[in-house]
Amino acid sequence: MSWLVADGQGVTLRLHIQPGAKKTEVVGMHGDALKIRLAAPPVDGKANACLLTFLAETLGVAKSAVSLVSGDTSRAKRVHVSGVTDAEAKARLN
Repeated sequence: MSWLVADGQGVTLRLHIQPGAKKTEVVGMHGDALKIRLAAPPVDGKANACLLTFLAETLGVAKSAVSLVSGDTSRAKRVHVSGVTDAEAKARLN
């Protein structure tokens, strides 16, 4: 399965998150997921908030267009981004 699945409204991203890193960045692949390092610590939802903000800025969409589908307390997350095509998402995240 791919790390990126397009639907009619946007894309769903399969991500592997590494919180507590020195800076927030896309690292590359981790198995069948895209690995992202986050500068935020994994406490009180700070890493999730950092992830959603980072994805919104990177993909050029409003923060309200990015939502956590699953993995609230896990490193393995699925995030849906509305208003972006699979080609746009791949280009901006690679």
